[in-house]
Amino acid sequence: MVRIGLLRERKVPPDNRVALTPHQCVQIMQRFPVHIVVEPSPYRCFTDADYTAMGIELLEDLSDCDVLLGIKEVPAAALYPGKTYLFFSHTKKKQPYNKGLMQALIANHITMIDYECLTHSDEQRILGFGLYAGIVGAHNGLMAYGKKTGLYHLPDAYRVSSYKELLASYQQIILPNLKIALTGSGKVAAGVLDIMTQLDIEAVEPPDYLTHQYEYPVYTHLKGSALYGRKDNSLFYRDDFHAHPEAYKCVFSDYVNQTDILMNGIYWDSKVPRLFDKYDIQRNDWRVKVIADITCDVFGSVPINIGAATIGDPVYGIDRRTLEKTAPFLPGKDTVDVMAVDNLPNELPADASEYFGLHFEKYVLGELLKDHSEIIQRATICKGGKLTPLYEYLADYAYAH
Repeated sequence: MVRIGLLRERKVPPDNRVALTPHQCVQIMQRFPVHIVVEPSPYRCFTDADYTAMGIELLEDLSDCDVLLGIKEVPAAALYPGKTYLFFSHTKKKQPYNKGLMQALIANHITMIDYECLTHSDEQRILGFGLYAGIVGAHNGLMAYGKKTGLYHLPDAYRVSSYKELLASYQQIILPNLKIALTGSGKVAAGVLDIMTQLDIEAVEPPDYLTHQYEYPVYTHLKGSALYGRKDNSLFYRDDFHAHPEAYKCVFSDYVNQTDILMNGIYWDSKVPRLFDKYDIQRNDWRVKVIADITCDVFGSVPINIGAATIGDPVYGIDRRTLEKTAPFLPGKDTVDVMAVDNLPNELPADASEYFGLHFEKYVLGELLKDHSEIIQRATICKGGKLTPLYEYLADYAYAH
């Protein structure tokens, strides 16, 4: 019998999500040879009483568990040596702020299975909160546009109790004839597209978006050849782009004079061309009033993302003339409002947790219980005090000198 412990989140500010809901814990114990216990938490979206009401045991000491499930990074001082952990470690890119954690995982002989690294053989990710990042990010972008223009009002996502309640707030909303550009693909884009559907925002193809005006709200989904072209011939080759993104240019500048809201869902690294240059916002034909930078890479694909905002205060303004930060929603001012929150799913924590736990049970738990699983092997960053072969590139980051 494998003992699984659900960890209390310890990062500040605290995260409200959890890997498994109370109902999921019961279902899993009925279907798999596991026993689940829960570390008490005053912040979790499901209360301690919610778990105990389902017969789930609360324990302050999880040292008897074999596997420990969290969401965000576990502080080094809170690690139980020799255990198997699953959480988002944010170490695979050698993130400087987690170097100490990475070295502590090695020193404590932790088996670290990173959710972000759980993939199918084609590198498609298995687990994540991208869908709810897209849902909340799209909502927040539309909310910001409503506040900036005064044309309609949407509630703060974190003030509603569920996605169902969020959707109920759309019933009487009639949006103006705005134009929205969506970038990116995968789960984040799927979440944005869900909001587009729920609010009756019509899809149009990129060429029509560039040349037509509409009497109702529309969006266009920019990816592949609609967004990138080689520097030498302006053509797009998918495999070549993924192998050599630095050889490509981004053509989003063609859309800035036709777009009211940009919803950015691009996974970005330093080799991928930015959507635009920060000085582009000074163009005379710049139309974009709100940018929802859902993936929230600071100075990344959206170069005027100058830092993550908070759930309670998710939007800041950027002065188009000086490029300096200002207050958001300034009437009559020449600013671009940027929605940049790096933990968007935490605004709908119960729904996001239920979605995450469902996929953990369907696609990961069975693999975890096998004697050998390639899925688990690909996601195991370190084990027994050493980096695994796939992650030996982290040596100068992971081993204390």
